[in-house]
Amino acid sequence: MAVAPQQSLFARLREFNRLSGGQKIGLMLALAAAIALVSGAWMWSQTPDYRVLYSNLSDRDGGEIINSLQQMNVRYKMAEGGGAILVASSQVYDVRLRLASQGLPKGSVVGFELMENQKLGTSQFLEQVNYQRALEGELTRSIQSLSAVQGARVHLAIPRPSVFTREQKNPSASVLVGLHPGRTLDKAQVNGIVHLISSSVPDLPVKNVTVLDQNGNLLSSAAEGKESAGLDPSQLEFLRQVEQSFIKRIESILSPITGVENVRAQVAAELDFSQTEQTAETFRPNPAPAEAAIRSQQSNENTAGAGQAAGGVPGALSNQPPGTAAAPLTAPAATAVAAAPAQPSGGGGHKESTVNYELDKTIKHVKSPVGSIKRLSVAVVVNHKKSTGKDGKISTKPLTSAEMTQISNLVKEAMGYRQDRGDTLNVVNASFSSEMTEEIPAAPIWKDPSTISLVKDIAKNLLIAGIVFFLVFKVLRPLLKELSTPPPPTVVEKEEAEGFAIAPTLGYEERLRSVKDLARQEPKVVATVVKDWIGGNE
Repeated sequence: MAVAPQQSLFARLREFNRLSGGQKIGLMLALAAAIALVSGAWMWSQTPDYRVLYSNLSDRDGGEIINSLQQMNVRYKMAEGGGAILVASSQVYDVRLRLASQGLPKGSVVGFELMENQKLGTSQFLEQVNYQRALEGELTRSIQSLSAVQGARVHLAIPRPSVFTREQKNPSASVLVGLHPGRTLDKAQVNGIVHLISSSVPDLPVKNVTVLDQNGNLLSSAAEGKESAGLDPSQLEFLRQVEQSFIKRIESILSPITGVENVRAQVAAELDFSQTEQTAETFRPNPAPAEAAIRSQQSNENTAGAGQAAGGVPGALSNQPPGTAAAPLTAPAATAVAAAPAQPSGGGGHKESTVNYELDKTIKHVKSPVGSIKRLSVAVVVNHKKSTGKDGKISTKPLTSAEMTQISNLVKEAMGYRQDRGDTLNVVNASFSSEMTEEIPAAPIWKDPSTISLVKDIAKNLLIAGIVFFLVFKVLRPLLKELSTPPPPTVVEKEEAEGFAIAPTLGYEERLRSVKDLARQEPKVVATVVKDWIGGNE
């Protein structure tokens, strides 16, 4: 049994040797094309989907990133004329994290690391220029950290300091921001950039900061105009939060009664954002002396001897005892002087007392809260009540007046209704449209990104398999079959083939007997073979 494969191999080799030179070359080319086709299809199926790793890189960062990718044995491609580096989609985030651990990309913007390479003998002017460049770079990095900003440039104009106050000038700044496609900066973000620049540079006022976008639109002026008009973004956001809070409170208290999808509420709030401060100083009427608080008291008493004569200028009033004095209580600082009883003319002594009373004064300082509610306008729509009949059909009917009153009272309590404030409430019972309660269908599976990616991979592999199958079985196989078909053998080749096929399996005696039998049966064939042998020996 082990001889059959050897005979088949010898037979195939003999058939290949019988092919002409053109057939041999064509057969080898066809085999090479088949191998190349299968190898190319396999390599194409294994080629990863490349995605952008980084774009808009400087030459320095691009060279360092490529060097790191080569060290990490990560395959990459260049695109956009060398402005973008692409890697396999499955490695994008991993490679970004690994490059970030190496501090790449550094960006063409330099910050305060510029001050680390100061050389000995640097002039003061050059130090100031390097400091300004470093400050501009740090501000640029801070602005680029915003999600909507793709790139930024900051220009600072810092005047030289002067010893004269009149000649001192404030610095100014210009900011150019490049936004991602489809992204914009709102007023709050522009104000944030302006205040970031103003707070980072000494003596830089907010009005001296200018912000532009990549299209040349002046963003800072729009923000300043709206701020001067009193439209503060934070106030508008607070107003929206207040309205949403009332809406949520109303719907949450009515949902257990009507159902989540059977009630809608809207609130329009008027808030007072004015800042008011009031200081009042009031005085009450003066109380009685016995009830008033004493601030200070002073007493003075003079006593003269019994034998002492009355002094003073004769005939003047000074020799007369002072009359009874009373302190007026309506004066700003009440003062009371109490005189002692008149002494006899021979005594010559007197007593004085001064008492100061405190005034009843009240000082009141009031600061009104900002953002207080001035007025609320609430509108509530409640769906009709649904009921299921005996036949299984769903019918709707309006709410009763008692139910509407109950709902109105609940809404008033939830919103903190105040009639003196001018609040209004309108509750309506109406039938909702079927489109409102209709659930939004989920996205079909063929729109799922993961499903789309899987279908693309399957279609890609099927396409490759189909192309290979067609080329192999419809093109190469018939061609190989045609090229591998040898020409019909001659009689001598046929006998040699038969003899070669018989010889290995028979002994000497049997082969000799077979040859004799062949000579008796086919004497012409044997004669032709002997003739060819003789001719070949010549």
